[in-house]
Amino acid sequence: MKLIAIVCLTILSVMQSKSQEWQPVSLNVNTIEKQVEVSVSGQPFTAYIWPETLKKPVLWPVVAPGGQTVTRAFPMAVKAGERADHPHHVGIWLNFGDVNGLDFWNNSEAIPKENAGRYGTIRHQSIDRAESGSDRGQLETTAFWERPDGTRLLQEKTSYTFRASESVRIIDRVTTLKAVGGDVLFRDNKEGMFAIRVTTELELPAEGAVELTDAQGIVTRVEKPDLSKVTGDYLSSEGLTGDAVWGTRATWMRLAGKMNGEEVSVVILDHPVNPGYPTYWHARGYGLFAANTLGQKPLSGGKDELNFSLKNGESVTFRYRLMIFRGTPDAGTLHQLAEEWGRSK
Repeated sequence: MKLIAIVCLTILSVMQSKSQEWQPVSLNVNTIEKQVEVSVSGQPFTAYIWPETLKKPVLWPVVAPGGQTVTRAFPMAVKAGERADHPHHVGIWLNFGDVNGLDFWNNSEAIPKENAGRYGTIRHQSIDRAESGSDRGQLETTAFWERPDGTRLLQEKTSYTFRASESVRIIDRVTTLKAVGGDVLFRDNKEGMFAIRVTTELELPAEGAVELTDAQGIVTRVEKPDLSKVTGDYLSSEGLTGDAVWGTRATWMRLAGKMNGEEVSVVILDHPVNPGYPTYWHARGYGLFAANTLGQKPLSGGKDELNFSLKNGESVTFRYRLMIFRGTPDAGTLHQLAEEWGRSK
């Protein structure tokens, strides 16, 4: 797999001079279906979706270079044998668990109406740019972080850059949040911030009963689940592995496993401009993989505390790169890729 990692690095390094290494990326806007489909050389990559059933826009599903879908299907679709926990974990998203006392992270249709007043919603507003290209696709969106009564706390401007080669697919997300409804406090909370919920094969092996869906979408408690397809493992930039990565700081994190016999890796890179860099990781064995730059107090056991805030009219920008590899890039390669990402503007 080292050869694949070297090839990936070489492709990234020559992007400016050899753009033909990158495959064409097409964006198809469908406002009726409330989605923007993203494809690579005619094959599915992902989709930006904002259905009424979700409390935030997300990227779902997400497909690796070899055609393997790395995101969990639940609750958007039925896939037998998947965990049926945390219905708010959908695809790739960005939000937070305590914004002026409102929980944007855990909100979903599963929340009882009598408790809805404690949760915020990120409401898609507009597609501002959707541009296909020979070596990348560009998507720009506007959304608003709203209180339960519909008034706005934050304006969100997000740009996505999609790139793909035969061995790696890349999603760069740059999100600017502006306080538009008064001062905003992001009180330290473990539930955040830039996240992906992965499929069963990329979970970490664990013992104990779980609730799984069957082919009809019926949820059943299984006391001794089949772990034969569960192959995931984390590696952080600090050399930690497995469940030990949770609540630690790192500039990058790799989640690697096998899907249908093929090695697949999902990597998230933090960026030095982000508040609280290097990020803490809310990375769990059951498939939640999140960089939580604002969750310092609970994730550090009280050692650190940030409580990031914005005055009305102020803004902050968060930058993340998510990479999906065919193969398993080694730590040296990922250090170099993180340094390159850190130099980007």
